[in-house]
Amino acid sequence: MFLKNTGLSPYVWVVFYILPFYFIFKSQSPYQTAIGISMIVVFFVCYVLSFISRGWLVYFWTTIQIAISLGMSLLYGYIYFSLFLAFFIGNLKNKVAFITLYTIHLISTLFTINYGFITKNPVFITQLPFVFLSLIAVILLPVSTYNKNKEDKLQGQLEDANKRIEELAKLEERQRIARDLHDTLGQKLSLIGLKSDLARRLIAKDPSQAQLELRDVQQTARIALKEVRELVTEMRGTKLEDEIFRIEQILQVAQINFKLIGDSHLFNTSLIAENVVSMCIKEAVNNVVKHSNATTCTITIEQLETELFVKVADNGIGIKDLGTIRGNGLQGMKERLEFVNGSLDIQSEDGTTIIIKVPNIFKQIDQEVGV
Repeated sequence: MFLKNTGLSPYVWVVFYILPFYFIFKSQSPYQTAIGISMIVVFFVCYVLSFISRGWLVYFWTTIQIAISLGMSLLYGYIYFSLFLAFFIGNLKNKVAFITLYTIHLISTLFTINYGFITKNPVFITQLPFVFLSLIAVILLPVSTYNKNKEDKLQGQLEDANKRIEELAKLEERQRIARDLHDTLGQKLSLIGLKSDLARRLIAKDPSQAQLELRDVQQTARIALKEVRELVTEMRGTKLEDEIFRIEQILQVAQINFKLIGDSHLFNTSLIAENVVSMCIKEAVNNVVKHSNATTCTITIEQLETELFVKVADNGIGIKDLGTIRGNGLQGMKERLEFVNGSLDIQSEDGTTIIIKVPNIFKQIDQEVGV
């Protein structure tokens, strides 16, 4: 329980289990000793119950612990129960309950410390450094624990969202493959079936025409096989490094100077986002070759911690009216980037500049065990 909820080893907490008895047995009155032992037992029973309870009972047991901690501090000078409460209050998920109990606990701790110094309690005076450290812990530990739990929760939600995105990406890819297979093979297989049936009926009547139909069937089958191979190649995905190499060859054939700024080997970008960026860069370069009349094309790749920034710039004729852009594959680029939460921006000054931004999604490695 303590490993899960406080993040501290039980062996460390054993020290705090023993210390209250030391303070109590210093009392000369058996009556006070009995009261102290009873308060310790009740405190730890309430402490366990506060972890396993739900709803309003959690706050009820915590309130009793605060009262016992206050009593132990005033009667015996034992302030260290406040550390137990500091850790526990930080584990509360309800923000209103956390703020309320944190405020009550902080005020009660400040009151007992001030009361101890005003009454010149020798226990407080002799333990001044430890009392000061306990006060710091009461102030900081609940806040740090609460923020850590909140961060862990957000991290869990982020991981769930990433898994959902991966599932949607797989679903979208399956649908795309189904559409491509239907468009690629459906029509051609229907054509092959019709021509084969026609050739079968013409074999006896017109053998030469049947032979021509069979040749058409053979040619259609070859085209279908070629398209299937191209489709399989696209399914394997495109690495940016490979796409940059092919782009350089295309620009060289088109007699356009090519310049690469940055590293094409991506580190934090997911495979699906890299594939989308590669296709968009390919489309942008095709537009440069076909429409820009440029002599130079520059690709800039900047990898930030939170996003990938790619810029494709040329020194061509530019685009006269950016508001009327419809063709040249730009709409398809925008739709692909929207799928990975990316964006596309177009500038036309001394040529055309295509700016692509894609967020990076990566997992943090927890440095410590969450509570």
